[in-house]
Amino acid sequence: MKKSIHFQPDNVKIEVDEGENLLTAAAKAGIYINAFCGGDGVCGKCKVKIEAGEVVTEKAMTLRSADQEAGYRLACKSKVVSDLVVRIPEIKGADGKAISRKPKTTRAISARSLDALIGDWKVEPPVEKRFLKLDPPTMDDNVPDLHRLLRAIKKGCYECAEPTYDHPQLLQDLPFILREANWEVTVILLRGKRAEEPDRIIAVEPGNTTGRLYGLALDIGTTTVCGVIVDLNNGKVLAEASAYNEQINHGEDVISRIIYSQRPGGLKTLQERVVRTINQVIETVCRNMVISPSDISYIMAAGNTIMSHLLLALDPKYIRESPYVPTCNQFPLTRAAALGVYAHPSVRLFLYPSVASYVGGDITSGVHACRMHQSPELTLFIDIGTNGEIVIGNQEWMVCAACSAGPAFEGGGIRHGMRASAGAIENFHIHPETLEPMIVTIEQVKPRGICGSGLISIVSELLEAKVIDQQGKFDRNRLHARIRDGVDGYEYVLVWAKDAMAGEDIVISEVDLDNLIRAKGAMYAGYQTLLESVGMTFGDLDRVILAGNFGAYIDLERAICIGLLPDIDREKFYYLGNGSMLGCQISLTDNDRFRERTMVSSLMTNMELSENSEFMSHYMAALFLPHTDMSLFPTVQAKLKEG
Repeated sequence: MKKSIHFQPDNVKIEVDEGENLLTAAAKAGIYINAFCGGDGVCGKCKVKIEAGEVVTEKAMTLRSADQEAGYRLACKSKVVSDLVVRIPEIKGADGKAISRKPKTTRAISARSLDALIGDWKVEPPVEKRFLKLDPPTMDDNVPDLHRLLRAIKKGCYECAEPTYDHPQLLQDLPFILREANWEVTVILLRGKRAEEPDRIIAVEPGNTTGRLYGLALDIGTTTVCGVIVDLNNGKVLAEASAYNEQINHGEDVISRIIYSQRPGGLKTLQERVVRTINQVIETVCRNMVISPSDISYIMAAGNTIMSHLLLALDPKYIRESPYVPTCNQFPLTRAAALGVYAHPSVRLFLYPSVASYVGGDITSGVHACRMHQSPELTLFIDIGTNGEIVIGNQEWMVCAACSAGPAFEGGGIRHGMRASAGAIENFHIHPETLEPMIVTIEQVKPRGICGSGLISIVSELLEAKVIDQQGKFDRNRLHARIRDGVDGYEYVLVWAKDAMAGEDIVISEVDLDNLIRAKGAMYAGYQTLLESVGMTFGDLDRVILAGNFGAYIDLERAICIGLLPDIDREKFYYLGNGSMLGCQISLTDNDRFRERTMVSSLMTNMELSENSEFMSHYMAALFLPHTDMSLFPTVQAKLKEG
């Protein structure tokens, strides 16, 4: 349920979910509150007055009882349970006078139109179960068991073609299953690849098991493998789980893993590691559902091209070498058990097709999910990560590319960078005069480091406050305890050691800033190069769709401020979420949508940015905050002038 918060004296209103942390809500609203400890409740700086409404507050030792009686609460320890009016205390300077401040414009990428992006889908999965009661054989009707089974399947389905079968194990087991089950069995049918093709019998089970028809959607990521169990009888998501991809032990990025695969036994090891991770996910979701892995009737998976190759034990050697050629883009329908995946021997695993060496099935799945291939609107589809993927186009054509942004957005290459987990700084504000920070961490605990969304917030705020210039260099003339010359050049102290979980200062340095600028520069240059290749500009775009889990936490205004996203009408931005997983769920549930996948991949034409001279020119121009050509960022230009 939504609750409204009215912040005074700034006269800013925001709606949040019931139970939202008040400090987090203030940060989202652009309201600065002096807060050092990330939400751990120990610094006592985030004191606010509740003038109307109620909050649920954890016990905070740093707030005096007299303050509590006067209506004051620590924002970091308060949860919103009703509509509120909250007054932020004045901040006073050394001369005792109140220091004015104004709220920052912040904006989350709205999920308002997710349904419009993905549309409806039917519950008509690529597998079905039919319960059959067969007539036992007699001397007058002693046809073979297989013929008897096919006859029962055809009964009442006169327009259907006779099903086929393709595995000798089915025939080896069939006579015994039929008799032990007293001729009452459930047959699992796999629908034909095309509408005109017959169904295929993949398994026969004793008794009536039609109520247990489950599918598994898998997103096989370089870092994380995620799984979702779907009830294929009604399309409902029942359970989900994730696990770190065990291949990480042999390289954090895909290039490192390609290199490792060339060692003796390396390819086999990498396949075993990802299969073991998938099995961990399967065990977790099945344990949560109290079902057996053998109850899973189909697996739909998506991963980048290298992950798909490693899962199938296809040598990825030539993906890394010019002209960057994968073994295949369309992957065969595979028996999961043959790979070592915990599943019934009949279960098929389908991998979404890739487009090129570095534009994989995860992107095909995301583009499929948001129906770019059916929309006339010119769309820019972005998946930001170590290997950023970009697609531009509509129902008539699509051009795609991958650019190596580096690991900055996932915490890599940043001195105190970390993945988005408890203690990561996820939001940040700086007071423009005192230069003191407002720190918000994931789960409101003591700060441990900086995650991707926090990094974007920090750099944007430092730029607007003119603590850094557009080249990412600190203003050496600013005399402040938090701005100092450190081991990696000048830096800003985000959290003092006494307030940090690890007991050391958490800083952002010029080296960190340079790594971020390179990462965002590569992404922006990629958009620009692709658009120019088809004779278009950012002004021609109808939509920008941001995919991937990272996009859920990006503040739109700040991402534009640093030059990560184009400076266009904010209403054109949409957030898809984990498009890879979403596409798998849709295809797992709706066979008609599943059959569209070849159309999606066939529409996509890959461009190798590393071989494009224009890309390097655009990249060099983008190594600036937000860009060397400020005409591309008119709202940011106005904001920086105003500041």
